Amino acid sequence: MRGGLVRGFISVGLWTFLSRLTGFVRDILMARWLGTGAQAEAFLVALSLPNMFRRFFAEGAFNTAFVPMFSKKLESGEAPRAFAADAFAGLGFVVAVFSAVAMILMPGLVWLMAAGFAGDERFDLAVEYSRITFPYILLISLASMISGVLNANGRFGVAAAAPVLLNLLFIAGMLLGRWFGWDLGLTLAWATPVTGIAQLALVWWDAARTGWRFVPRRPRLTPDMKRLLAIAMPAMFAGGVVQVNLLVGRQVGSFFEGAIGWLSYSDRLYQLPLGVVGAAVAVVLLPELSRRLRAGDEAGGQSALSRATEFGMFLTLPAAFAIAVIAVPMVATLFERGAFGPHDTQMTARALVVYALGLPAFVLQKILQPLYFAREDTRTPFRYAVNSMVVNAVVAVGLMPLVGFVAAALGTTVAAWVMVGQLWWGTRGMGQAAQLDGRLHSRLPRIVLSSALMAAGLWALRGWLAQDGEGDIAGLAILVFGGAAVYFVLSFLTGAISPSELRANVRRRR
Repeated sequence: MRGGLVRGFISVGLWTFLSRLTGFVRDILMARWLGTGAQAEAFLVALSLPNMFRRFFAEGAFNTAFVPMFSKKLESGEAPRAFAADAFAGLGFVVAVFSAVAMILMPGLVWLMAAGFAGDERFDLAVEYSRITFPYILLISLASMISGVLNANGRFGVAAAAPVLLNLLFIAGMLLGRWFGWDLGLTLAWATPVTGIAQLALVWWDAARTGWRFVPRRPRLTPDMKRLLAIAMPAMFAGGVVQVNLLVGRQVGSFFEGAIGWLSYSDRLYQLPLGVVGAAVAVVLLPELSRRLRAGDEAGGQSALSRATEFGMFLTLPAAFAIAVIAVPMVATLFERGAFGPHDTQMTARALVVYALGLPAFVLQKILQPLYFAREDTRTPFRYAVNSMVVNAVVAVGLMPLVGFVAAALGTTVAAWVMVGQLWWGTRGMGQAAQLDGRLHSRLPRIVLSSALMAAGLWALRGWLAQDGEGDIAGLAILVFGGAAVYFVLSFLTGAISPSELRANVRRRR
């Protein structure tokens, strides 16, 4: 694996891991003080609204189109600064107008997100909180665009560190709220735009100190901006389809009291490996593939794709197996205290097991999509996303009367695997750069075997530890670190990883 690619994966992965770790602290405090009550569910919906559109505008459609175009201009020297400045101005204008309209129409947006809230106190709380949190979308969209510029320049650290700041500010807000007796729901709502200001300031500072300054100005519809829009529009529709999947899950959950909280907390747990691995791979792989394809380096593109897949599966498959086995002790240890009771633990763990089954698919999507985006093809993934959306809706709504709120998680997981199948099938005519190499074909079965054997050992160990009860931090630590140690030993024994390659990558990191 190329040293630069590995260093990028590790840098983003480590910061994302720290972000998820601080996110757990945030969620632990929230579960303890708010549980899955009305305030908690209203805030979770209020936070999901700007985050949903953030993925639609910035991290999804916009950056999908912007990063490959900017990377090519940076490589060729075709006025990348002017292009980035125009993109910053255009994005800021569009999102500012959208945010103003959305805040006026907020009751309708909340109903679309959680119709099950209608008629009880959760609805009015969600509308109030959402009007406070929604400006976050403008701030984080601009921050994401600047992060794209930094990533294309090979600077991953500060952009990946920004979410850590978000979690720390949320934690500080809750601690201050408890100290001064503030309404915690309102405290979290007001903390949201503050975190957006902090993240934007952080990435703006890093860009400015490396010569990339972004200031508000009147947007211009240049030929490059027209091309950016032409590429981004299908991706925006594709992003909208993905958000419809999230809407379906929220709607299903809103009809079961407490389910929004159960789904959100389980989502946070499986997002740890997804964020660490999937985000790291996606952030680093897209500009890398764009540069390789522009240079006509098919072999280099194949190597980048194969190593990203190997890296992703080596970490994701054991995580999926482990989470499915130890879901209950994980949830009990991290969340079961204060307002979050044993029933909440069992319900959250049910959803977590289902999400874990889809974890490899979520990561594979992030690995396969750059093959299309690097070629400025956003229409094909859009068609695939529409098909997946239909599958998600049919599964989630159709199974809701049979399995309850878990249908939301089941729909998400099934749709993720359907999306992976379509993306893989669509790469058949892309040439060598879209083909997995012999090394990956040899190692993938060994990774699966090592993961399965590790899971069997965890199952036995969990049964032994459960004699003393579940929810013990020491017991969870034994399961997690013991499982990790066993997996790495099995990986060496089966040949899933080579000790010499591991030593070589460590030397490159140094």
